Amino acid sequence: MSHSKPARFLDLAALFFWVVLSSIRVCAQSPGQALRDAGVEARVEALVKQMTLEEKVGQVIQRDAGGSLTGPGRGGSGWDSMAARGEFGSLFNLTNPPWINAVQRAAVERSRLRIPVLFGLDVIHGFRTTFPVPLGMAATWDPSLVERAAHVAAEEASATGIRWTFSPMVDIARDARWGRIVEGAGEDPYLGAAMARAYVLGYEGARLDASDSIAACAKHYVGYGAAEGGRDYNTVDMSERTLRQVYLPPFKAAVDAGAATLMSAFNSLNEVPTSANAFTLTRVLRDEWKFRGFVVSDYDAINELIQHGIANDARTAARKAFLAGVDMDMEDGLYGNLVELVRSGAVPEATMDEAVRRILRVKYALGLFDRPYVQEAPRSAGIKAEHRELEESFVLLKNDPARNGAPALPISEGARTIALVGPLADSARDMLGSWSTSASRPEDVVTLRAALTARCRERHLNLLYAPGTTVSGQSESGFREAVNVARQADVVLMALGEEGTMSGEANSRTRLDLPGNQEQLLTAVAGAGKPVVVVLFSGRPLALTSTLPHMSALLEVWFPGIEAGPAIVRTLFGDAAPSGRLTVSFPRTVGQEPLYYNALNTGRPAEGLDLTHPPRNAAERYHSRYIDELNAPLFPFGYGLSYTRFAYSPVTLSATRVSARTLNSQNGASLRVSAEVKNTGNRAGEEVVQLYIRERGTSVARPVRELKGFKRVALGPGESRRVEFTLGRDELAFWNIDMQNAVEPAAVTVWIGPSSAEGPQAQFEITE
Repeated sequence: MSHSKPARFLDLAALFFWVVLSSIRVCAQSPGQALRDAGVEARVEALVKQMTLEEKVGQVIQRDAGGSLTGPGRGGSGWDSMAARGEFGSLFNLTNPPWINAVQRAAVERSRLRIPVLFGLDVIHGFRTTFPVPLGMAATWDPSLVERAAHVAAEEASATGIRWTFSPMVDIARDARWGRIVEGAGEDPYLGAAMARAYVLGYEGARLDASDSIAACAKHYVGYGAAEGGRDYNTVDMSERTLRQVYLPPFKAAVDAGAATLMSAFNSLNEVPTSANAFTLTRVLRDEWKFRGFVVSDYDAINELIQHGIANDARTAARKAFLAGVDMDMEDGLYGNLVELVRSGAVPEATMDEAVRRILRVKYALGLFDRPYVQEAPRSAGIKAEHRELEESFVLLKNDPARNGAPALPISEGARTIALVGPLADSARDMLGSWSTSASRPEDVVTLRAALTARCRERHLNLLYAPGTTVSGQSESGFREAVNVARQADVVLMALGEEGTMSGEANSRTRLDLPGNQEQLLTAVAGAGKPVVVVLFSGRPLALTSTLPHMSALLEVWFPGIEAGPAIVRTLFGDAAPSGRLTVSFPRTVGQEPLYYNALNTGRPAEGLDLTHPPRNAAERYHSRYIDELNAPLFPFGYGLSYTRFAYSPVTLSATRVSARTLNSQNGASLRVSAEVKNTGNRAGEEVVQLYIRERGTSVARPVRELKGFKRVALGPGESRRVEFTLGRDELAFWNIDMQNAVEPAAVTVWIGPSSAEGPQAQFEITE
């Protein structure tokens, strides 16, 4: 129940505790340590004891200051007055430093207990400096680069008073129809975990209370990326083994890296909505993982429990979400019911106290009690040169010989006239992609056309331009001009793909081909007979089977951000070499979705069959196959070409037998696996060396391949290097028939290669 002492006594006591507690400084430490610090706990406990029930409930409520981003807008005003009354603990979508300080001043100087407000924002792939969309960042296979980019975002956001980002999105996504695939790292849990860790470390820095750190929020917990049919917000049904093996690892990596918060998802999971799922929110997250931060719901997700059918009214929805483990309600206002729910005994006040502790713990760890205000002249929000070297995200998918026998890319020095065609050649807004912040400015963007114009002027080249069509257009009125400029050119660059807002939340697609009449434009331009280089902008894998023959080269650049044009031009002309690799499989047709490399085998695999034609007899028919398409993707996970070539030696093992018992022990053994990689081309390049395994003879079926390691290697012409990986318990354990995570005896095949579909292999045995 709430405290009932006289108000004057409470006010004096509150002032005393404020003075005493404010004199205690938290020692500098890592974000994860800060959430376990004894000094923080003492401050939290002392403050909770002084709070009325109404003040506690205020802390578990978050409000939207800027109207809706993902649901019905509410808008509103008077945030400073509400803050003074302690009616919310967090506010998001407010990015103006004077306004932030005004609200914060009301909370800190006018509220009884002077508890600061935590200001949040969807800082997904940059703040003012907009980086490539997360799917593009993942294609770098470079966690250190991702960490640096996340820290730049943290520096810029914190300079305006934002101390909490609703990022990273770490949902595993195996279906390209799902629009939010653009926000994550793709289809693989190992790579997804590496990227989740990098984002958290980048946002939160070495110290969570540093002025340039912001609290990370791993989302959407959990299974959201497995929405049926790739349709956003749809239901999810999966085994606990699949949940633990595939979808939970990135969240575990984020928690282990020190993520201060998690966000519950919109979807139901095995018939229980994830924003009221005690199994995931309490048993796994708190009991097993010992998570010390807090959980916030997604926008309106608690109210949506009524639509899910597990609550008939707002009161019940609030009770179920809160008891399951959602500490803070994002915007829908249902947690206002908690005052009555606690007083009636429907929600124990001890549960309320624990939720408030988690929220206050994060606020203390961020240093908000000690430094609640932001400088109203921002420290830094500019664009720095070191933020521009992001060609690592570009994936070269095709590079056939042009007329002179050399590959179409990089552009030949003999090409004197270049045609630039396509609806995305000069579209600044689309370069920002989905989920760019209010600080992102299209006027900061350098488009492909602008950068190419500058390069052609510098090199005295002729540039011809014709958009040809719009992204989703059906008119062919611009085709003639596009074909005309193509005929005059030595090489044609075509900027094709999706609009920046065609992926992201609520942007699921049933067709994965080029939108509008872009395919027809490509066919018409290719008819001019000149080499065609397609620069593809997209937030998901597209089905390009019918269009690929019309291209000499294909460069996937995703949505690259503000420095799109210069980065693309540097790559096209060979100043930089593409070194990105796919983190999602590109389908041949949408009918293959969901499509992912690390699938289980079947009892009737189609390996060794010629699938280029329909089955002609029973021997060809009764296999796991399609009658009208290949099983394999158009481009597999891990795939990407370079401007040079790499060769792999046979795989070397440190041993051919290793004991499961030893691997499972506390100081378990490990196996070293290596191969020599050589640059056999005539120019320098970077290779992403990938390690995969397959285990057979186990208690449950295992995937045909699983990524278990990767390293970026830069090699000069003719240079070689031995690349070594270690396989230990973490890489070889899985959730077995008894739902124990352990290593089992198995026959193991290991590959080291350039993608999930290539590379030399070796075998070893895991014995008892």
